[in-house]
Amino acid sequence: MSAMPTAPAIEVQALCKRFGDFDAVANVSFAVAKGEILGFLGPNGAGKSTVIRMLCGLLRPTSGHITVDGIDVAHDPEAVRQHIGYMSQKFSLYNDLSVLENLQFFGGVYGVGRQLIGERIQGALQLAGLTEHANTTVQDLAGGWKQRLALGCAILHRPKVLVLDEPTSGVDPLSRRRFWDLIHDLSADGVTVLVSTHHMDEAEYCNRVALINRGSIVALDTPENIRHRALDGELVQICGTPLGQLLEALAAYAPARDVAVFGSVVHALLTHADEESQPLATYLTGHGIGEVSVARIEPTLEDAFVRMIGMQAHNTGAAA
Repeated sequence: MSAMPTAPAIEVQALCKRFGDFDAVANVSFAVAKGEILGFLGPNGAGKSTVIRMLCGLLRPTSGHITVDGIDVAHDPEAVRQHIGYMSQKFSLYNDLSVLENLQFFGGVYGVGRQLIGERIQGALQLAGLTEHANTTVQDLAGGWKQRLALGCAILHRPKVLVLDEPTSGVDPLSRRRFWDLIHDLSADGVTVLVSTHHMDEAEYCNRVALINRGSIVALDTPENIRHRALDGELVQICGTPLGQLLEALAAYAPARDVAVFGSVVHALLTHADEESQPLATYLTGHGIGEVSVARIEPTLEDAFVRMIGMQAHNTGAAA
């Protein structure tokens, strides 16, 4: 006899949030399995934080339904908060208190009993790598250490669901990578993680990614599937100078679609890159572009996101 399917740790159905005439979140639905890491990826203002605040019971939806660990957020938000660990880029560490004092304070806020608090604090110190800095004042810690301490504070009550809202904003790449190692350790222990970010590279660390823009989810899949299914063609990288003249030439070249600048190079979609790259290079050279090269490349999540946002804008314009 096969096992019964496990209920998701987070389930969101037809979620909407309207502020006056503005739809901050529009008909968002998704589920997160227990122990899964789901990334919420999108630009600032896309609606990520609004969804997270509703999920945590901090903001009432205009319509829709949310359950966390089987608890209806609208009916019992206080119970939901006991099951959630929450951290954001503006997590309220107290800079004038020591590392240990912050952990003691947040342990009290989360209602961790006296018989457990000592063990939990030691575990958080080990997680953050701050055992030898327990008495250091938080204001004297580097940004990456503060970030890990904030994570340690958020999990003192052993939450089953961890919600991270732009937790690595403003942190250097090495500290971000170490922070993601901690997230994977928690996931391996069965903690469900929902993390929002606008760093495209961070999405590669997630089991699945929800691309969100203008309050709507435009894709929900594994990073690999999103990269390869979003583009209806083959991606090429085009180099040439001057860049402005290169873009003007590409705008008049019909076979090159979805042209986008990435630093000093240009990405474009071709139907068949192997067959079309040389004719494209010849065309550009004939239009005065120097140092031309056209090479097929594997798409990144940023490529996929740019493509999907363009399609969303086109469809919205067509509907209007």
